[in-house]
Amino acid sequence: MEPTLHLQPATWTTVNRALVRKALAEFTHERLFEPVANDNEYVVAGPTSEYRFTARRYPLNHWEIDAASIRRTVGGNDSPVDALDFITEFHEVLGIAADMLPVYLEEISSTLASAAYKLSRPDLTATDLLTADFQTIEAAMTEGHPCFVANNGRLGFGVTDYRAFAPETGQAVRLTWIAVRKDRATVSHSETITYAELLRDELGTDVLQRFAERIRAVGEEPSEYQLMPVHPWQWENKTSITFAADIAQRHIVYLGSTDDDYQAQQSIRTFFNRSHPERCYVKTALSVLNMGFMRGLSPTYMEKTPAINDWVYGVVENDVTLKRYGFSVLREIAAIGYHNTYYEAATPKTSPYRKMLAALWRESPVPSLDPGERLATMASLLHVDRHGASLAAALIRASGLPPREWLRAYVDAYLVPLLHCFYAYELVYMPHGENLILVLRDSVPTRLVMKDIAEEIAVMSAATPMPADAERVRFPDVADDEKLLCVFTDVFDCIFRFLSPLLDQEGLLTPDEFWAVVREAVRDYQAATPELADAFAKYDLFTPEFALSCLNRLQLRNNRQMVDLTDMSNSLVFVGTLANPLCG
Repeated sequence: MEPTLHLQPATWTTVNRALVRKALAEFTHERLFEPVANDNEYVVAGPTSEYRFTARRYPLNHWEIDAASIRRTVGGNDSPVDALDFITEFHEVLGIAADMLPVYLEEISSTLASAAYKLSRPDLTATDLLTADFQTIEAAMTEGHPCFVANNGRLGFGVTDYRAFAPETGQAVRLTWIAVRKDRATVSHSETITYAELLRDELGTDVLQRFAERIRAVGEEPSEYQLMPVHPWQWENKTSITFAADIAQRHIVYLGSTDDDYQAQQSIRTFFNRSHPERCYVKTALSVLNMGFMRGLSPTYMEKTPAINDWVYGVVENDVTLKRYGFSVLREIAAIGYHNTYYEAATPKTSPYRKMLAALWRESPVPSLDPGERLATMASLLHVDRHGASLAAALIRASGLPPREWLRAYVDAYLVPLLHCFYAYELVYMPHGENLILVLRDSVPTRLVMKDIAEEIAVMSAATPMPADAERVRFPDVADDEKLLCVFTDVFDCIFRFLSPLLDQEGLLTPDEFWAVVREAVRDYQAATPELADAFAKYDLFTPEFALSCLNRLQLRNNRQMVDLTDMSNSLVFVGTLANPLCG
């Protein structure tokens, strides 16, 4: 098949209009644009173009723009809606530096190409997805992060790589395995398993024996090595070239692949085992630029990863309130990283060159399922099929519950555990759609499972007891007035801001009804947890307004590294405030 067959004129027109719609909406939300009302439409004027469109306004300064209504004029004449033209024309307004602009345009182009590919796939409707399996739903997601405009950059992938490894292709992938010398490897594991036990469970004795024979075949002793998986793209494009000296000196030995088929998840560098779903996810280093970061993994960070996960797991499993709401986490139970002495001597600690060769294993959610339960990425609640139908609305209708009751079940399963972790421990997660898994019964969310723990949690209290090995995730210097942004930004602005209009447009819940359910769930949780009354008063979830934290502005400012990972709080960009819909 011609690898660029998905790039057709009509499809390109469609995806450009959709991306410009999102850009107009999100850049307006972040107050980079100020549309002017003109009769029954709004106008955004640029240096050479004028964009007119119709839109509905929702809480949290959300603009629901009708893509079909967008009209671009140049000198009074109609002109094609083109996302690359749009970004180039407005780049000064958007604050994109001249040296950053071509790279951002490349990410926009890649995002458009990905959208075109998704439209070339078989048409899976929202109704189809009601009964689809876990990984079919995973690959069917079309939007990516709901806030970021350039959210499918993946710079480094060629078109053949894209078709082989992009999550939306749903292709089977066999991971590459290598052996690395023990004196150059950092290995860590949970208290509940050893690294040898993990490899036995994941690979089996036959594969372990085959790998040992391959190490002996190059004249080396298997006992001097550790085994680790590598993303096939990473081996082909980075490890085999950038680490050539280590391979030549037999610090690294290529072993081949196993027989297990994996599938890339939305996070692009994490794989689900399709051959044995009960086996672990594998997360790998991937030197591809995507959504503001090079997607590497640090060997140094890997050293403490299982210990951090063990601590979070212990907190969650021993908390009576979290157990009542069914909240759980998938532990990252083992990790390995390879230290390249050449690049570590030549680079600072945060360099991408130090994050090229590492991997971790995360528990699968499949063994925890009870009869009648099924799994779906939480990102699916914001999914809209190509006919404009929302999967969330389809789930509500299929459940037979009144929309208020269904939404309350979801809010109880999602928001309330996040609130409790914050108020009880000042423990916060990165709770976006891809990081959570819905457990559904009869189309109703009954509980949620959190993943991606060690790299994306923070403890913002100096008083929360933690083991020394977990101290890396403590950030006690975050200002008190910023702490609740873990809810206001990450949940309200990045999830509920999009979910509410979907349910409104399908006639299920108005915004007032939606936020009334959220308000009631929060009030009920607080009433049932009087021991945390002081924390509720200190961090008031019902404050009239909160700071608008602008995610696109981070990427527009530096699309190679959105935030300083050593000082994330001071990297954020705030522009004014948003009215808190809980106070409606």
